[in-house]
Amino acid sequence: MQIPPLSSINDHNPLMNTFRLFGFIKIKHSLIVVFLVLITIIAIQFMGTNPFFSLVIPAWTKPESTKPESLSDSSCSGFFCMMGEETISVLITEFGGVGDGRTSNTEAFRKAVEYLKGERKGKKGVGVVRLIVPKGRWVTGSFNLTSDFVLFLDEGAVILGSQNPKDWPIIEPLPSYGRGRERLGGRHISLIHGSGLSNVVITGNNGTIDGQGKMWWDQWWNRTLEHTRGHLVEFMNSNNILISNLTFRNSPFWTIHPVYCSNVVVKNMTILAPLNAPNTDGVDADSSTHVCIEDCYIESGDDLVAVKSGWDQYGIKYSRPSSDIIIRRISGTTPTCSGIGIGSEMSGGVSNVTIEDIHVWNSAAGVRIKADVGRGGYIFNISISNVTLDRVKIPIKFSRGANDHPDDGWDPKAFPRVKGIFIANVVSFNSKKAPELLGIKDSPYEDICMKNLSFFGLSSSARWHCEYVSGFTSQVSPPACPQLPLITEDNYSTRCSFT
Repeated sequence: MQIPPLSSINDHNPLMNTFRLFGFIKIKHSLIVVFLVLITIIAIQFMGTNPFFSLVIPAWTKPESTKPESLSDSSCSGFFCMMGEETISVLITEFGGVGDGRTSNTEAFRKAVEYLKGERKGKKGVGVVRLIVPKGRWVTGSFNLTSDFVLFLDEGAVILGSQNPKDWPIIEPLPSYGRGRERLGGRHISLIHGSGLSNVVITGNNGTIDGQGKMWWDQWWNRTLEHTRGHLVEFMNSNNILISNLTFRNSPFWTIHPVYCSNVVVKNMTILAPLNAPNTDGVDADSSTHVCIEDCYIESGDDLVAVKSGWDQYGIKYSRPSSDIIIRRISGTTPTCSGIGIGSEMSGGVSNVTIEDIHVWNSAAGVRIKADVGRGGYIFNISISNVTLDRVKIPIKFSRGANDHPDDGWDPKAFPRVKGIFIANVVSFNSKKAPELLGIKDSPYEDICMKNLSFFGLSSSARWHCEYVSGFTSQVSPPACPQLPLITEDNYSTRCSFT
């Protein structure tokens, strides 16, 4: 790159104009640079030793540290803690992998992971290990990951899910569900699976993981499914997980499913499935804490992002809530479901969820809270803001009455508690229906607060539909139902506050 001479820059440089003003223009430019460097060094040393500057300058502005990303207003990726240096890196081809789109690489992936696991545990000084998948089409059945591990897909690398159901073995149902979500008994394992792990990254240079889910969708449509379908990627009882910079396609069931996990980041992902592919949720955070889902584009046949925590009596007994979750800058479409959903499996509890900067179009619902009699559990302290919707049938929906239970052991007296739902700055274009907020008679939803909502395109006869809810609204058009009376902005700030 050619650097322009200083003479061509000085006329636009206020600092050089100052030197001209004081008659210093004859000084050599190099001497000026040396003078400025000396002043900068002295200033830095003074700030580093002066207790006044130590008090007023935040720690992350000092040279020896950086601001934690978890403190950033623009990213929650600091939930993932950086791992140590990588010490071993191998290619899948070193273990017999063949990327021709036909050859099975199941054993190659399993051998590669086992080798890296052994190297990490068997040798001193071995830190993070990496498995590289180069350009090619790599057919595989399910394989498990290991801790302190990076799965890296090069540009042009495509991992393809096997079309042989036997390559997706049956595993035990989740204890918070008590059975497979779709069928009694066990469930198929995910294509890429991790259990009891720490420090795992799935990333790359925009490579692709394709579950080739049509085989499984056909079984669902034809009612020939024997066991619950597998996810594309699932982590159980794991912590410090990062999934980023890839495209995930055609998951048989939910695409990314962290369950009983903590410190999970899903960032810069493209997640795609046919819009009629059943239950192909994008990301489902389930009984997990400190989860960050941001900067993702999703097209699916179910919720783009959902927060869950177990199913009826099994979720109540297991009691693993989902909490401290941030979902931001998500865009996409789902014609049958919602952009962001909470529930309906929420029996372990859901709390402290922040949802912001969402763009959803051509979808059944924008934001949806789902619960039912028998679920038990709770949904507390949910903040939803800065949502743009276009051609979404119902912009905001609280639903009940699905009558969806794992077995006859569910408790009809287990009522979910919903309190503290804060929704602000929502614009919906070409809306077909006004919001529908249906609570539960024996457990009304409380503290539902909505501010600055505008729904365009509604017919003049459109009205909010509300049952068993209470709260307040401010600056809402068209006006909300009587259960959510309009109050002034000052009163709103007093009565409605997200904590």
